[in-house]
Amino acid sequence: MKASELDKRFDEGEDISKHLDRSKARRPEREQKRVNVDFPLWMINLLDKESKRLGVPRQSIIKVWVAERLEKVMVTTQADRL
Repeated sequence: MKASELDKRFDEGEDISKHLDRSKARRPEREQKRVNVDFPLWMINLLDKESKRLGVPRQSIIKVWVAERLEKVMVTTQADRL
């Protein structure tokens, strides 16, 4: 099936999942890589307290907070280029 036909069927609301090979699917820039980070005990205690309050794992808080900071840095960097 050509891409144009697949697009048409999708636009018409048809379930096209049977036509997709998900075994080869990738999410560019979204691959995971494990890193080890050492934190002072006081940080871990505060992270654990916050994760318990929010009902989410410690790792989730760390990921969100780091992502927020990096987005802020990217915005600032882009604004400096203008």
